[in-house]
Amino acid sequence: NAYTDYRVMYDKEDLDAVYICTPPFAHGEQERIACEQGIAMFIEKPIHSELEPAIIINEDVERSGVITSVGYHWRYGGNAQNAKAMLEEQPQILGALGYWIGGMPGTPWWRVRAQSGGQHVEQTTHIFDLARFLVGSDGKTVHGVAASGSMTHIENYDVDDISMVNIEFKNGAVANIVSSCAMEGFGRVHLEVFTRGLVVTVGGSNNVNRGGETEPLSGDGGADRDRVFIDAVKSGDASKILSPYSDALETLRIMLAASTSFRTGKAIDL
Repeated sequence: NAYTDYRVMYDKEDLDAVYICTPPFAHGEQERIACEQGIAMFIEKPIHSELEPAIIINEDVERSGVITSVGYHWRYGGNAQNAKAMLEEQPQILGALGYWIGGMPGTPWWRVRAQSGGQHVEQTTHIFDLARFLVGSDGKTVHGVAASGSMTHIENYDVDDISMVNIEFKNGAVANIVSSCAMEGFGRVHLEVFTRGLVVTVGGSNNVNRGGETEPLSGDGGADRDRVFIDAVKSGDASKILSPYSDALETLRIMLAASTSFRTGKAIDL
């Protein structure tokens, strides 16, 4: 059955799970009702454009015990899985350098800060999340700078043209993540993670550098995020879900701390 009102759908259907694929600003009641009715949720990233509503939803999720999965599909790829296994063998992860640089998506709400949160929140969220996943730690302190002014020809545009975010993680590693939607004919989307004897690149060239020798990073052994979620709903075992709501909340904390830092010029402690 097709519905134009999710409230009616929730009332009329006996649901095992829902996919909530809304823009960042539109999250909220859909998740709350699912928690009340004990319905598992697959949620589009990022989980919200604001922190406090996401914290409240997470409390609802924890209280209800529903299974959740957030659409950070990079975690499930064979490249990321193999990179993580290599990095876990290293005595120390020093840091990471990430990019999401390219053009501007055409979706109208994407270029409105109040609706998308900006590129670093809506799009580069994959790189922020992958950095947390591969570095193996949550954020401790965030500082960012941003610039704009080159996209004045775009109507109803108030997001940043470019931003750079520095992250200090709780395990001592550091990262810098660059976002830009102002590039014409150029793109760069990847994350590099650095250790003393190993550098892995996920996305882009997908490679591993060991002591100056570069080799391809295998893409074998990944999993499908949807299959993992559906299997979890069927079995009641969510252990193979790599990004439950509570984990995605930690990625959101970093990105929204960056937003605050852009405005204030200050480093933000998490």
